[in-house]
Amino acid sequence: MKTSHILLFFISIHCASLSISAQETTEPVSDTLVTPSQKYGIRLGGDILKLARTALEDGYSGFELMGDIRISKRLYAAAEIGIENRDWNKDNLVSTTNGSYLKLGGDFNAYRNWLGMNNAISVGLRYGISYFSQELLSYPIYTTDTTFPSTIRNDPRKYSGLNANWIEFILGVKTELFNNLFLSINVQLKRLVNEKKPDNFDNLIIPGFNKTNDYSKFGVGYGYTISYLIPLIKK
Repeated sequence: MKTSHILLFFISIHCASLSISAQETTEPVSDTLVTPSQKYGIRLGGDILKLARTALEDGYSGFELMGDIRISKRLYAAAEIGIENRDWNKDNLVSTTNGSYLKLGGDFNAYRNWLGMNNAISVGLRYGISYFSQELLSYPIYTTDTTFPSTIRNDPRKYSGLNANWIEFILGVKTELFNNLFLSINVQLKRLVNEKKPDNFDNLIIPGFNKTNDYSKFGVGYGYTISYLIPLIKK
């Protein structure tokens, strides 16, 4: 009986020594998964579609600069500023519109990126304001007599000090092509809030808003932009 107790005592000591030796020789395993940091900074760019229209489309010139700043993981403050000069030539009515606009608001990124990605499917809201002038170059004289065509009157008139305000909903997709370089496309649904109209005429085009409609206060627009992110901090 004593012999068995002695054997158990030596066996337990031997097992304990093997356990301590294994713990000393086993190296700790470190976590190799590293979560990439998120970039916070200012993104600046321009609408390349407006530049293409300026080069290729007669009666149009304009450009737009855009910028946004990241204020949280998925929320951005955004702004656009631009100028437009557009001609109207339809139904013997010829006019030109020239002005500038500013849009302020924010975007929410509804896309959950994979690790290392920085793309966006964004929904946004803007408040737009435009200051512009119009020049009426020629117009038809209204008549109810269909026997003869209406007379075209060439009597240039310029209307200055015009303005308009609207609310704009934006849906866009933004892709990071290279490090910090982004390409995006967006569509805009606009609702006119108020406008200052010229006497005996109408606002056919509002810079930043696009064409107006006699039967509705809604308008549409679109953009195709390229931008670059200037990183300021990482979180």
